[in-house]
Amino acid sequence: MSALQQPRIRIPRSARPGEAIEIRTLIEHPMESGIRGRSEGAVPRDMLNRLVVRLNGETVFAADLGNGTSANPYHVFHVRMERTGEFEFLWTDERGRSARATARVTVG
Repeated sequence: MSALQQPRIRIPRSARPGEAIEIRTLIEHPMESGIRGRSEGAVPRDMLNRLVVRLNGETVFAADLGNGTSANPYHVFHVRMERTGEFEFLWTDERGRSARATARVTVG
């Protein structure tokens, strides 16, 4: 199976100890529910179903995505930084495809 589109992440490169940072993510995906019809028949279902964000291996944000999720899902959330860490972002879809991104935030 082919991979999903490369996601876009906006995250600060550095933070002060105890600071809550804002993280923004966007991934291009049609999010077709399979309900919409057209003259040739129904549009095939093609949905992302999960976004998981880990900081140093620990889950800090998770979202189950469904029919109510718009195309090109955009998420904004905050994480309080206590020490330098590596973020891992993982999107998966119902077909078993995935997209992964990483980012490092230095605390000091």
